[in-house]
Amino acid sequence: MEGNLIKLSKGLDIHLQGKAEEKKIQLKSNGRYALVPDDFEGVTPKVVVKEGDKVKAGDALFVNKQYPDVKFASPVSGMVREVVRGERRKVLSIKVDADAQQVFTDFGKRDVGSMSGEQVINALLEAGMFGYINQLPYAVSTNPGVQPKAIFVSALRDKPLAADFEFEVAGQEQDFQTGLTALSKIAKTYLGVGVGSKLESMRDVDVNVFSGKCPAGNVGVQVNHIDPVNKGEVVWTIGDPTVVLFIGRLLNTGKVNLTRTIALCGSEITNPAYVDMLVGEELSTLLSNSYDASKSVRIINGNVLTGRPTTKEGYLGAHTSEITVIPEGNDADEMLGWILPRFRQFSVNRSYFSWLCGKKNYALDARVKGGERHMIMSGEYDKVLPMDIYGEYLIKAIIAGDIDRQEALGIYEVSPEDFALAEFVDSSKLELQRIVREGLNILRKENA
Repeated sequence: MEGNLIKLSKGLDIHLQGKAEEKKIQLKSNGRYALVPDDFEGVTPKVVVKEGDKVKAGDALFVNKQYPDVKFASPVSGMVREVVRGERRKVLSIKVDADAQQVFTDFGKRDVGSMSGEQVINALLEAGMFGYINQLPYAVSTNPGVQPKAIFVSALRDKPLAADFEFEVAGQEQDFQTGLTALSKIAKTYLGVGVGSKLESMRDVDVNVFSGKCPAGNVGVQVNHIDPVNKGEVVWTIGDPTVVLFIGRLLNTGKVNLTRTIALCGSEITNPAYVDMLVGEELSTLLSNSYDASKSVRIINGNVLTGRPTTKEGYLGAHTSEITVIPEGNDADEMLGWILPRFRQFSVNRSYFSWLCGKKNYALDARVKGGERHMIMSGEYDKVLPMDIYGEYLIKAIIAGDIDRQEALGIYEVSPEDFALAEFVDSSKLELQRIVREGLNILRKENA
């Protein structure tokens, strides 16, 4: 079906150097994998394997303590090497050494056309895939006990240097369609795409075309424009369209296949390109010769706005579609710092002269450039937040801990990533994404 066009006027595109070229590099894995429970927001893990256990690809490594039906599958077959714990025995990761010859648990092929919504949910629960679906309110991994009023999938990635999903899905359209059809059996499903997308022709879903700057691809922004969440309602969200491929592959083949196409990008990468990797794969093989190791760099699991800092010894995140490497900036020594005209640095409000250079790509580093200070009610968040909420007032209500105000100001509709750009332009240098996450966690406890 042809999609409805939704135009967004607010937002901000940050053009950075080092976008991945549409070609794939081949990697040979070193066989080290780890599943990180923190990749699944809101899940309290209970480990169901011991060190030395043999697992197949698709066997559960841990379950959600609150909803033990929700399992999380091993991306590979092999031996459980270690369960890494941190303070207060918090599970940080479960490491698996992969077999040379991969063995898969067979969950059986399904004909998605004849399945009911309940059968789809059970198939996902059985194969440890269900936890990849998130929900609003609270922006956490969802549970099978709630019936959502709708399901939203965003196939538009528009954050800086984001991996192009159209490039990833090429050749896998059948799996994508199967995944969408499966979701549509559970509840009415909406697919958000960009202008000119090949995915506009997908069946069994309501397609909406979003035109505008980043964060038009945020699934929360799309929900806000199509069917906002009110108190007491739940919608399921998939802001990471590769999850739909995971679901489609499972139903079409009966096997768990967590392969993702990753963009290796950023101004420090010598040859930015795409690469196929499994969720949880160690990053050292990918990063061994890809940048100048003598420089001080920030490696990010994800994109520059919402990703987490990692190292070569880190593991590919469950929802990560980019590995970004940018300069750390701790060796930047600028004479007369802010007073210079700065043609090479990006500024939202024309503080630097770079705006005279037209649209160009910048090599930005990881510095915050300034300390925290009082919030200035200048409306700067609103310019980059294309949602029908008062961003600055909501942040103040969260900091003040005023739950009634937060509810009135629409906290049930937002997720931390919706404030990523506001955090970037914020002259008060507040960690907005962390503040929103803490606010959501407190509300979730209160309402439980």
